[in-house]
Amino acid sequence: MSQESVSSSTASTRRYYPLLELVAARVREFYREPEAIFWVYGFPILMTIALGIAFANKPITQVDVVVAAGPGDREVESLLTSHDDPKFQVRILPAETAWERLRTGKTELVLVPHTAGGGFTFLYDPARAESMMARFAVNEVLQGPKRIPIEEQHMTERGSRYIDFLIPGLLGLSLMGGGMWGVGFVTVDMRIRMLLKRLLATPMRKRDFLLGLMLSRLLFMIPEVLLMLLFAWLAFGVEVRGSLLSLAFIIVLGAFTFAGIGLLVASRARTIETVSGLMNLVMLPMWLLSGIFFSSERFPAFLQPLIKALPLTPLIDTLRSTMLEGTPLIVLWPELALLALYGTLSFAIALKIFRWQ
Repeated sequence: MSQESVSSSTASTRRYYPLLELVAARVREFYREPEAIFWVYGFPILMTIALGIAFANKPITQVDVVVAAGPGDREVESLLTSHDDPKFQVRILPAETAWERLRTGKTELVLVPHTAGGGFTFLYDPARAESMMARFAVNEVLQGPKRIPIEEQHMTERGSRYIDFLIPGLLGLSLMGGGMWGVGFVTVDMRIRMLLKRLLATPMRKRDFLLGLMLSRLLFMIPEVLLMLLFAWLAFGVEVRGSLLSLAFIIVLGAFTFAGIGLLVASRARTIETVSGLMNLVMLPMWLLSGIFFSSERFPAFLQPLIKALPLTPLIDTLRSTMLEGTPLIVLWPELALLALYGTLSFAIALKIFRWQ
């Protein structure tokens, strides 16, 4: 039998398994996509690391407690810190400062002593799990064998709930995502479809084109954010304590900043996969560190300079200060200047390195 006959016979008897071949092809395709590998394997690990750092010094058995300055404050502090297992981080602050820290999510519980040995008041937000745990942990230590009279005061009024703390973080997240994806994705999509190459043949200047992209995104982004604010007010009673004009200015500045960053990221990317990976790389640290869902103060001190330098951090901080505390813009000028610097530099660099094709 000839070699050709043997090969033909072998091929005819070989069995193919379409299901296995399809699975193998999909596995090979997956491992050839660095972006997919990162989001499946890398992102959960980074999320675990970031949250582990944020809460490593504040495990469930350790809580942040503020004692309002007054009669009996030192006695309460001594009782909470005299154990071999220091599970309480205790500080004595003026009553107004203690209230603000609780309202802005920077502490779990405030203790207000009545008089020395005469009982105290728990002030906390029952909607926060950590506040409830802190309340029971502190009560267990302070009561001891002798029952001390206690009172409770819940922070349930508007402006002091967790939803009031959360909405500014979600606004900042929306401004970041909308600004970057709304500009960067559109730019790369136009480059892929050769639309930019056609525009290159027109007398239009590059500066006008890039500014047009940013301004058009602003026109779409501002109504989106205002609609979110309206919904939060109607559905949850979230109010703005500061000036609405100040809030509008911060929203416009934030949208401008992230539109500029999105333009910079997309200025040379040629594929959707490339721009998606770059944008996720830029946004990931801000998702994890900038205090969207919990205060960025939970991270250790050595990370604070990095966190403050991220563009989303000053945006969220100014939104929260304006909405929750009514802080005027003049007080927030360092954060606003940082946002303006990010937006201006991003646009200037993008204008320098942008390519049409």
